[in-house]
Amino acid sequence: MVLREPCVAGQFYDGDSEKLKKTVEIYLDEAVEKKGGKPRGLIVPHAGYPFSAQIAADAFKRVQGFNYDFVLILGTNHTVYPENCGFLYDGDGFKTPLGTVMVDKTIMEQFSKKGDLFKFNNNAHSREHSIEVQLPFIQTILPDVRIVPIVIATSDKNYCQKIGKAIAEIVKDKNFLIVASSDLSHYPDFDVAEVVDRETLKSFATMDLNKIVEVETSNLRKPNVDTTACGIGGIMCLIEAMSNLNCKKVTVISYANSGHTVIGEQDKVVGYGAATFEEGPYQSDTSVLDIPSFGDELTKSEKDYLLKLARRTLEDYLNYKVFTLPRFISKNLQKKQGAFVTLNKKGDLRGCIGHMAEDTPLATTVSMMALSAALEDTRFYPVDKSELKDIEIEISVLTPMKEVSGFKDIVIGRDGTLIQKKGRSAVFLPQVAPEQGWSREEMLENLCLKAGLSPDDWKSGCKFFTFQAIVFSEKKH
Repeated sequence: MVLREPCVAGQFYDGDSEKLKKTVEIYLDEAVEKKGGKPRGLIVPHAGYPFSAQIAADAFKRVQGFNYDFVLILGTNHTVYPENCGFLYDGDGFKTPLGTVMVDKTIMEQFSKKGDLFKFNNNAHSREHSIEVQLPFIQTILPDVRIVPIVIATSDKNYCQKIGKAIAEIVKDKNFLIVASSDLSHYPDFDVAEVVDRETLKSFATMDLNKIVEVETSNLRKPNVDTTACGIGGIMCLIEAMSNLNCKKVTVISYANSGHTVIGEQDKVVGYGAATFEEGPYQSDTSVLDIPSFGDELTKSEKDYLLKLARRTLEDYLNYKVFTLPRFISKNLQKKQGAFVTLNKKGDLRGCIGHMAEDTPLATTVSMMALSAALEDTRFYPVDKSELKDIEIEISVLTPMKEVSGFKDIVIGRDGTLIQKKGRSAVFLPQVAPEQGWSREEMLENLCLKAGLSPDDWKSGCKFFTFQAIVFSEKKH
């Protein structure tokens, strides 16, 4: 047999079969609630699992419980010279650490008879990751299904229409699932991506190829947007096929970009979206892209979510080395805000680290600081998974920092304090001084010591900044 060997195992996803299986199961378990009927088409991302696998899992979760005779995967051409066609695979199967997925050669042969729209080109598949990264999810949810892998090598609207119609002709009256593999914008900053990606996903939901091209053209003019969807050709082929098959009930399931993740950056991101198509007349649901606002103050449900997020982040990483994706269930959690996460073990401090700059969404900040408090507080050895049952999590969400004229403006019990002098700095949260029973002077002496200054350096030549904190914990909340 001719089998395509995995090319990104150990890079885009874990190369160990047991760890990969557990990773996929965790992402499926944490996927958004399954709704709707039997999917006939999916849009899923294809980046490294720590960045995009949760969004992919949100889509594949919709497939659980249904059966298909084959899955047609429309990959993105990253490796060979583009042509106005789809590249077929003339082999027997694809290998992953979870085993081998067999190719449906009967269906593949039908595509090969569609003239120049489809051509066999194994080189287009040998180093292409966009199909490969979908396979562990397919192997987990549909363990015996066969695949029809096609690398879409064009983004020309007219050729995509022709390919989409040909796909519909071949799969009609068959028990099929079509998966279009595509990430979204590359490489704007977080704020630009938030706008561009939501507009792009909404254009997909129109199922109007002219609208999709119009939105793409407009968004490519925005700062640092190299592409709005790297697999837009495959998506247009999918949408044309769905239109011809009367699978016009489209739902955007979820969205994130790499800046949402624990290991992402804010200034250069890649977007990821998930959508599903079901049988029936045209109906569009993009409501997931509209983030609700519950007011300026954090609600109990928002605090509860942040505490659960912090714990799940620790559990997923310490147990399985899996990165939890923070979800933005409200605008408050998307607002860029500083926060500290404090870990206490049986009443004793076990780790505390914060991020004070207002440059990262709150939910992401909390997730990042939870991991940092567990692994990077140099006062302690890293937290072990065996300790999690004894760990209590406290979160301090910070208000904007303001410089004050002098130490007399600092109010113990209300203000957190940052001191700066001689190129050194240190910070105490508002609750530190009351918990230690310190007066303002004692707090300032200890703050100087923490900064590596003399105890009385606070008396002259210092800059002071104050902030407040909304503090809540698993124990007190």
